[in-house]
Amino acid sequence: MTDVPEPVASTKADPSVFRDVVELTKPRIVTMILVTTVASAWIAVASQSLPGLSALQWLVLLVGTGLVAGSAGAANQVWERVIDTLMPRTASRPMASKRMSLVTGVGLTASGLLIGTSMLAWMFGGTPAIVGLATWILYVLVYTPMKRRTAWNTTVGAIAGALPVFMGYTAAGGTLDQVAGWMLFGILAAWQYPHFMAIAWLYRRQYGEAGFCMTTTVEPTGRHAAWQSIWGTLAMAASGVVLCVAPAGQPIWTLASAITAVLVIATCWPLMKAAWTFRRDPQDATARKMLRWSLVVLPVVLLVTTLRMIGL
Repeated sequence: MTDVPEPVASTKADPSVFRDVVELTKPRIVTMILVTTVASAWIAVASQSLPGLSALQWLVLLVGTGLVAGSAGAANQVWERVIDTLMPRTASRPMASKRMSLVTGVGLTASGLLIGTSMLAWMFGGTPAIVGLATWILYVLVYTPMKRRTAWNTTVGAIAGALPVFMGYTAAGGTLDQVAGWMLFGILAAWQYPHFMAIAWLYRRQYGEAGFCMTTTVEPTGRHAAWQSIWGTLAMAASGVVLCVAPAGQPIWTLASAITAVLVIATCWPLMKAAWTFRRDPQDATARKMLRWSLVVLPVVLLVTTLRMIGL
């Protein structure tokens, strides 16, 4: 669940309360998590020939997951409300700018977590709720403080960002010991390396001035960030191929599995090329290109693997 870039600070002096509440939840991250939740639920249903979720179940899954994810984003901003004032990209956040009080921020954080996990437990049982709670704890209590201590925070953030896959997967009837779920996890976790390394490079000066220990601040040449991006892209492609060819652990050699595996590789190729270009020439332009491709590649890989699993 590593951070995604945010727009330049708004110049409006009095944004609406609703807009501040939405911004507090980090809506871009929540949207990404909801997309992956839908994909993972569909794949769980299709891979085991389970009955599909009802409209009510879909609603509870998406709202519950969104509340837990939004609560984690809010807690991150509560925790970093002072640090955020040191970076232009985050100084306009509701907590950092003091448009929102600490009591309000904590209240929204706690209510989102409580209501979200309760909804998931009520409709789907304990496993999705426990996964959601584990994601929250890892992101807020481990990843957030690690950002100022070690560059390994990216790995922890990648794990936290990928865990919500199991919220959708187990809610739809899947279990935590199945290959398909772990390959989805692998896609999400690996994708975050090229995605976040691009962001870490573009904002390396701001991160450094704020005291964050990112790969690009502790190793400023960009070599380590580039290689992590390359290996992350390779792992993402490999996870996608396994999901297409061997979703249950045993290879299934069909025309559909071959075509979709090739499509996954072809989809990841532009990101790999961008990561390799960044390795040869680490600068803002090449990092920005890698960032743009990461935003394109993830939804396409999820679409291809989902279509493969549901038999289209």
